[in-house]
Amino acid sequence: MATQISNQFLTLADGNRMPQEGFGLYKITDEKEAVNAIKWAYETGYRLFDTAQMYENEEFVGEGLRQLSAPRESYFVTTKVSEANQGYDQTKQSVVSSLKKLGLDYVDLLLIHWPVHQHFFETWRAFEDLKAEGLVRSIGVSNYGMVHLEYLATKAREMPVLDQLEVHPWLTEKPMLKFNAEHNIITQAWSPLGRGKRLDDPVLLKLAAAHGKTPAQIILRWHLQNGIAIIPKSVHQDRIKANADIFDFELSPAEMQQIDGLNTNHRISKEPEMVYEFGYQYPY
Repeated sequence: MATQISNQFLTLADGNRMPQEGFGLYKITDEKEAVNAIKWAYETGYRLFDTAQMYENEEFVGEGLRQLSAPRESYFVTTKVSEANQGYDQTKQSVVSSLKKLGLDYVDLLLIHWPVHQHFFETWRAFEDLKAEGLVRSIGVSNYGMVHLEYLATKAREMPVLDQLEVHPWLTEKPMLKFNAEHNIITQAWSPLGRGKRLDDPVLLKLAAAHGKTPAQIILRWHLQNGIAIIPKSVHQDRIKANADIFDFELSPAEMQQIDGLNTNHRISKEPEMVYEFGYQYPY
Protein backbone atom coordinates (compact mmCIF):
# COMPACT_ATOMS: atom_id res chain seq x y z
CA MET A 1 0.00 0.00 0.00
CA ALA A 2 2.57 2.56 1.13
CA THR A 3 4.70 2.02 -1.94
CA GLN A 4 1.72 2.55 -4.20
CA ILE A 5 0.56 5.95 -2.95
CA SER A 6 4.08 7.21 -2.26
CA ASN A 7 5.23 6.38 -5.80
CA GLN A 8 2.46 8.21 -7.68
CA PHE A 9 3.86 11.52 -8.95
CA LEU A 10 2.90 14.24 -11.41
CA THR A 11 5.55 16.42 -13.05
CA LEU A 12 4.93 20.15 -12.82
CA ALA A 13 5.71 22.54 -15.69
CA ASP A 14 8.83 23.78 -13.85
CA GLY A 15 10.24 20.23 -13.74
CA ASN A 16 9.54 19.60 -10.05
CA ARG A 17 7.64 16.43 -9.13
CA MET A 18 4.61 16.37 -6.86
CA PRO A 19 2.72 13.44 -5.30
CA GLN A 20 -0.60 12.97 -7.11
CA GLU A 21 -2.47 12.19 -3.91
CA GLY A 22 -1.74 14.38 -0.91
CA PHE A 23 -3.11 14.93 2.55
CA GLY A 24 -5.35 17.95 3.22
CA LEU A 25 -5.16 19.71 6.58
CA TYR A 26 -8.18 22.03 6.28
CA LYS A 27 -9.92 22.72 9.62
CA ILE A 28 -7.52 20.56 11.66
CA THR A 29 -6.91 23.12 14.41
CA ASP A 30 -6.08 20.87 17.36
CA GLU A 31 -2.34 20.25 17.73
CA LYS A 32 -2.60 16.63 18.87
CA GLU A 33 -5.08 15.85 16.10
CA ALA A 34 -2.80 17.44 13.49
CA VAL A 35 0.32 15.65 14.74
CA ASN A 36 -1.45 12.27 14.82
CA ALA A 37 -3.03 12.76 11.40
CA ILE A 38 0.32 13.64 9.82
CA LYS A 39 1.96 10.62 11.49
CA TRP A 40 -0.76 8.22 10.27
CA ALA A 41 -0.75 9.75 6.80
CA TYR A 42 3.02 9.48 6.47
CA GLU A 43 2.98 5.87 7.68
CA THR A 44 0.29 5.11 5.09
CA GLY A 45 2.46 6.58 2.33
CA TYR A 46 1.19 10.14 1.90
CA ARG A 47 4.07 12.47 1.06
CA LEU A 48 2.26 15.75 0.28
CA PHE A 49 0.85 17.85 3.13
CA ASP A 50 -1.42 20.76 2.23
CA THR A 51 -2.00 23.63 4.64
CA ALA A 52 -2.68 27.38 4.41
CA GLN A 53 -2.30 30.57 6.41
CA MET A 54 -6.09 30.68 6.63
CA TYR A 55 -6.23 27.28 8.34
CA GLU A 56 -4.32 28.69 11.35
CA ASN A 57 -2.51 25.40 11.86
CA GLU A 58 0.90 25.91 10.24
CA GLU A 59 2.66 25.61 13.62
CA PHE A 60 0.86 22.32 14.35
CA VAL A 61 1.74 21.05 10.88
CA GLY A 62 5.35 22.05 11.49
CA GLU A 63 5.37 20.11 14.76
CA GLY A 64 3.84 17.08 13.06
CA LEU A 65 6.49 17.15 10.35
CA ARG A 66 9.27 17.60 12.92
CA GLN A 67 8.04 14.58 14.86
CA LEU A 68 8.28 12.42 11.74
CA SER A 69 12.08 12.72 11.97
CA ALA A 70 12.04 12.13 8.20
CA PRO A 71 14.45 13.68 5.67
CA ARG A 72 13.10 17.00 4.34
CA GLU A 73 13.28 15.77 0.75
CA SER A 74 10.96 12.87 1.62
CA TYR A 75 7.87 15.06 1.92
CA PHE A 76 6.23 17.87 -0.05
CA VAL A 77 4.61 20.84 1.72
CA THR A 78 2.08 23.26 0.28
CA THR A 79 0.86 26.43 1.95
CA LYS A 80 -1.26 29.30 0.70
CA VAL A 81 -1.23 33.09 1.12
CA SER A 82 -4.54 34.39 2.47
CA GLU A 83 -6.44 37.33 1.02
CA ALA A 84 -5.52 39.52 4.02
CA ASN A 85 -1.80 38.95 3.34
CA GLN A 86 -1.82 39.76 -0.36
CA GLY A 87 0.16 42.62 -1.90
CA TYR A 88 3.91 42.58 -2.65
CA ASP A 89 5.47 43.35 0.73
CA GLN A 90 2.74 41.72 2.78
CA THR A 91 2.97 38.50 0.77
CA LYS A 92 6.74 38.25 1.24
CA GLN A 93 6.52 38.96 4.97
CA SER A 94 3.69 36.47 5.44
CA VAL A 95 5.60 33.69 3.68
CA VAL A 96 8.65 34.26 5.91
CA SER A 97 6.24 33.99 8.87
CA SER A 98 4.70 30.80 7.45
CA LEU A 99 8.13 29.21 7.03
CA LYS A 100 8.96 30.05 10.63
CA LYS A 101 5.72 28.45 11.85
CA LEU A 102 6.30 25.38 9.69
CA GLY A 103 9.92 25.14 10.82
CA LEU A 104 11.06 24.89 7.19
CA ASP A 105 13.66 26.63 5.02
CA TYR A 106 11.36 26.41 2.01
CA VAL A 107 7.94 25.16 0.94
CA ASP A 108 7.61 22.94 -2.09
CA LEU A 109 4.53 24.74 -3.40
CA LEU A 110 3.12 28.17 -2.59
CA LEU A 111 -0.39 29.10 -3.74
CA ILE A 112 -2.44 32.28 -3.81
CA HIS A 113 -5.51 31.06 -1.91
CA TRP A 114 -8.11 33.15 -3.74
CA PRO A 115 -7.81 35.75 -6.52
CA VAL A 116 -8.44 39.32 -5.35
CA HIS A 117 -8.44 42.28 -7.71
CA GLN A 118 -6.78 44.74 -5.31
CA HIS A 119 -3.39 43.02 -5.35
CA PHE A 120 -3.70 40.76 -8.36
CA PHE A 121 -0.36 41.39 -10.06
CA GLU A 122 1.78 42.48 -7.07
CA THR A 123 1.03 39.27 -5.19
CA TRP A 124 2.13 37.16 -8.15
CA ARG A 125 5.29 39.25 -8.58
CA ALA A 126 6.11 38.52 -4.94
CA PHE A 127 5.60 34.80 -5.67
CA GLU A 128 8.01 34.95 -8.61
CA ASP A 129 10.60 36.72 -6.45
CA LEU A 130 10.15 34.30 -3.52
CA LYS A 131 10.84 31.46 -5.95
CA ALA A 132 13.94 33.21 -7.28
CA GLU A 133 15.13 33.64 -3.68
CA GLY A 134 14.72 29.91 -3.00
CA LEU A 135 12.05 30.23 -0.30
CA VAL A 136 9.59 28.31 -2.46
CA ARG A 137 10.24 25.64 -5.08
CA SER A 138 7.08 25.96 -7.18
CA ILE A 139 4.37 28.61 -7.42
CA GLY A 140 0.70 28.26 -8.24
CA VAL A 141 -2.80 29.49 -7.55
CA SER A 142 -6.06 28.29 -6.05
CA ASN A 143 -9.60 29.08 -7.15
CA TYR A 144 -8.46 30.78 -10.38
CA GLY A 145 -10.83 30.56 -13.35
CA MET A 146 -9.95 30.93 -17.02
CA VAL A 147 -10.29 34.71 -16.99
CA HIS A 148 -8.03 35.07 -13.94
CA LEU A 149 -5.34 32.93 -15.57
CA GLU A 150 -5.61 34.72 -18.92
CA TYR A 151 -5.37 38.10 -17.16
CA LEU A 152 -2.37 36.95 -15.12
CA ALA A 153 -0.62 35.87 -18.33
CA THR A 154 -0.58 39.50 -19.53
CA LYS A 155 2.08 40.44 -16.94
CA ALA A 156 3.46 37.23 -15.42
CA ARG A 157 7.14 36.35 -15.94
CA GLU A 158 6.19 32.73 -15.36
CA MET A 159 2.78 31.10 -15.07
CA PRO A 160 1.35 29.02 -12.24
CA VAL A 161 2.26 25.32 -12.43
CA LEU A 162 -0.87 24.33 -10.50
CA ASP A 163 -4.44 25.52 -9.98
CA GLN A 164 -6.20 24.11 -6.92
CA LEU A 165 -9.95 24.05 -7.51
CA GLU A 166 -13.12 22.75 -5.95
CA VAL A 167 -13.71 19.60 -8.00
CA HIS A 168 -15.97 16.64 -7.21
CA PRO A 169 -18.65 14.63 -9.05
CA TRP A 170 -21.21 17.43 -8.56
CA LEU A 171 -18.81 20.11 -9.84
CA THR A 172 -16.70 18.31 -12.43
CA GLU A 173 -15.13 21.48 -13.88
CA LYS A 174 -14.49 19.76 -17.23
CA PRO A 175 -13.81 23.02 -19.15
CA MET A 176 -11.30 24.15 -16.48
CA LEU A 177 -9.57 20.76 -16.44
CA LYS A 178 -9.20 20.97 -20.22
CA PHE A 179 -8.01 24.61 -20.12
CA ASN A 180 -5.42 23.90 -17.44
CA ALA A 181 -4.14 20.79 -19.24
CA GLU A 182 -3.78 22.76 -22.48
CA HIS A 183 -1.70 25.37 -20.61
CA ASN A 184 0.48 22.84 -18.79
CA ILE A 185 -1.12 23.64 -15.43
CA ILE A 186 -1.85 20.72 -13.09
CA THR A 187 -5.35 20.80 -11.58
CA GLN A 188 -5.52 19.76 -7.93
CA ALA A 189 -8.94 19.08 -6.43
CA TRP A 190 -9.75 20.46 -3.03
CA SER A 191 -12.83 18.95 -1.39
CA PRO A 192 -12.46 16.01 -3.80
CA LEU A 193 -15.25 14.16 -2.00
CA GLY A 194 -17.65 17.13 -1.95
CA ARG A 195 -17.18 17.20 1.84
CA GLY A 196 -18.81 13.78 1.97
CA LYS A 197 -22.29 15.22 1.58
CA ARG A 198 -23.55 12.80 -1.10
CA LEU A 199 -21.69 9.55 -0.61
CA ASP A 200 -25.06 7.76 -0.55
CA ASP A 201 -25.71 8.54 -4.22
CA PRO A 202 -27.14 5.40 -5.92
CA VAL A 203 -24.63 5.58 -8.79
CA LEU A 204 -21.72 5.65 -6.35
CA LEU A 205 -23.20 2.89 -4.19
CA LYS A 206 -23.65 0.64 -7.24
CA LEU A 207 -20.08 1.23 -8.44
CA ALA A 208 -18.74 0.70 -4.91
CA ALA A 209 -20.52 -2.66 -4.66
CA ALA A 210 -19.23 -3.70 -8.09
CA HIS A 211 -15.61 -3.00 -7.16
CA GLY A 212 -15.67 -3.96 -3.49
CA LYS A 213 -14.77 -0.40 -2.54
CA THR A 214 -16.41 2.51 -0.70
CA PRO A 215 -18.15 5.39 -2.52
CA ALA A 216 -15.32 7.67 -1.35
CA GLN A 217 -12.72 5.37 -2.90
CA ILE A 218 -14.72 5.31 -6.15
CA ILE A 219 -14.69 9.13 -6.30
CA LEU A 220 -10.96 9.37 -5.54
CA ARG A 221 -10.21 6.80 -8.24
CA TRP A 222 -12.31 8.83 -10.70
CA HIS A 223 -10.15 11.88 -9.93
CA LEU A 224 -6.93 9.92 -10.47
CA GLN A 225 -8.13 8.62 -13.83
CA ASN A 226 -9.02 12.21 -14.80
CA GLY A 227 -5.29 12.92 -14.43
CA ILE A 228 -5.62 15.45 -11.64
CA ALA A 229 -4.16 15.69 -8.15
CA ILE A 230 -6.21 15.26 -4.96
CA ILE A 231 -5.89 16.20 -1.29
CA PRO A 232 -8.51 14.27 0.71
CA LYS A 233 -8.60 15.12 4.42
CA SER A 234 -9.46 13.07 7.48
CA VAL A 235 -8.40 12.83 11.12
CA HIS A 236 -9.47 9.17 11.40
CA GLN A 237 -6.73 6.59 10.89
CA ASP A 238 -8.99 4.08 9.12
CA ARG A 239 -10.23 6.69 6.63
CA ILE A 240 -6.73 8.04 6.04
CA LYS A 241 -5.74 4.50 5.04
CA ALA A 242 -8.90 3.90 3.00
CA ASN A 243 -8.39 7.11 1.01
CA ALA A 244 -4.96 5.82 -0.05
CA ASP A 245 -6.29 2.37 -1.02
CA ILE A 246 -7.32 3.32 -4.55
CA PHE A 247 -4.50 1.97 -6.70
CA ASP A 248 -5.60 -1.66 -7.05
CA PHE A 249 -8.65 -1.23 -9.30
CA GLU A 250 -9.75 0.72 -12.35
CA LEU A 251 -13.00 2.31 -13.49
CA SER A 252 -14.08 1.57 -17.06
CA PRO A 253 -14.78 4.44 -19.51
CA ALA A 254 -18.52 3.77 -19.07
CA GLU A 255 -18.18 3.95 -15.27
CA MET A 256 -16.21 7.19 -15.55
CA GLN A 257 -19.05 8.61 -17.65
CA GLN A 258 -21.62 7.56 -15.04
CA ILE A 259 -19.77 9.63 -12.43
CA ASP A 260 -19.40 12.52 -14.89
CA GLY A 261 -23.18 12.37 -15.23
CA LEU A 262 -23.65 13.37 -11.58
CA ASN A 263 -22.46 16.91 -12.37
CA THR A 264 -24.88 19.74 -11.53
CA ASN A 265 -22.23 22.52 -11.33
CA HIS A 266 -23.03 22.80 -7.63
CA ARG A 267 -20.47 24.62 -5.48
CA ILE A 268 -20.19 23.93 -1.77
CA SER A 269 -17.96 26.98 -1.31
CA LYS A 270 -17.57 30.50 -2.61
CA GLU A 271 -17.73 31.68 -6.20
CA PRO A 272 -14.13 32.70 -7.13
CA GLU A 273 -15.23 35.67 -9.20
CA MET A 274 -17.18 37.07 -6.23
CA VAL A 275 -14.16 36.70 -3.93
CA TYR A 276 -12.08 38.43 -6.63
CA GLU A 277 -14.50 41.37 -6.64
CA PHE A 278 -14.96 41.69 -2.86
CA GLY A 279 -11.31 41.04 -2.02
CA TYR A 280 -12.28 38.61 0.73
CA GLN A 281 -14.43 35.53 1.29
CA TYR A 282 -17.96 36.86 1.50
CA PRO A 283 -20.56 35.44 3.91
CA TYR A 284 -22.00 32.25 2.44
